[in-house]
Amino acid sequence: MNRRTFLAASGAAPALIGAGAKSGARKPVMGSGEHTFEVHHDWAQLPAGMGWGNTHGIAEDSQGHIYVAHTVHAGSARKDTIVVFDHKGRYIRSWGDAFVGGAHGLHLCKEGSQEFLYLVDTGKGRPGMGIDPKHTWLVKMTLRGEEVLRIGYPTESPAYKPDGSSKFSPTNIAIAPNGDIYLADGYGSYFIQQYSAQGKFIQSFGGNGKEAGQLAAPHGLILDHRSPGNPYLLVADRTNNRLQRFSLDGKHLGFDSGVQLPCHFHIRNDLAVVPDLAARVSLLDRNNRVILHLGEDTTGDWMELRTKERSEFRPGKFVSPHGACFDHLGNIFVAEWVVVGRVTKLRKV
Repeated sequence: MNRRTFLAASGAAPALIGAGAKSGARKPVMGSGEHTFEVHHDWAQLPAGMGWGNTHGIAEDSQGHIYVAHTVHAGSARKDTIVVFDHKGRYIRSWGDAFVGGAHGLHLCKEGSQEFLYLVDTGKGRPGMGIDPKHTWLVKMTLRGEEVLRIGYPTESPAYKPDGSSKFSPTNIAIAPNGDIYLADGYGSYFIQQYSAQGKFIQSFGGNGKEAGQLAAPHGLILDHRSPGNPYLLVADRTNNRLQRFSLDGKHLGFDSGVQLPCHFHIRNDLAVVPDLAARVSLLDRNNRVILHLGEDTTGDWMELRTKERSEFRPGKFVSPHGACFDHLGNIFVAEWVVVGRVTKLRKV
């Protein structure tokens, strides 16, 4: 099972209320009731000389600024992989040329009075578009790009060979209330590594498989505080086409369904938004039941379409959502795994 596999949809039907006029002046509207959104494709305004690569991660800070991680287009003169925009989509700043090809998961976290950005680099593209497990990282940095902490290959883990020869290509992270870091090896050996806030290795759990507690491409994860009691770790078990819940010490708690190649999560109040790679964005309630799917394209050609120019993309439809986040007003931002990159704002109406 891999990205070239298209899995059949399950759960609620897609909701698209109206498409834009041929002139493009009228925006598509999707969803229903309190979950209705106006669609603004290509929301962000890139500076001259910069071209999107695959847009992977997306997050908002306390000032309402939006951060996007992308791989950088082959024809781009500027190689910054982290790009920051204001609430209107205007470019503010960028950095991160060291992560070209590998910039992937993005998590923004407030710690005390300061905010930090966590970038996960899969290592793809260095060298020769391969993956070198000795050069894949989690990097914690300030909102200006100053590095604070770096975690690489898990030599301390008994699940990995100490000589660095095991497959290791992390995709995303989550942060526990006590500061512990959970790093998902989503493209490597499919374990989740747990570290202290200072980067000290604690344990590995998961590993490749379909049984309870096992994972196949654990692509994204988040600490879920919505249910009463202790928070748990919610994992996008992507190739198994399911969500899996773990306690904070790595014990399997249960499964949830209704997703289609889930990539990651973001939570606001009782809602979770899930970018489903196979051409839709899903909204889940506090019990992880599907409320509705947004922008679903049922043609099944998303793997081919993602390599095309943006003029080929269908208004009001997603191609391959990879990252998504709510902003402070309840709008949703979606970053897609398309060669030319695309960031869409779903404005809550």
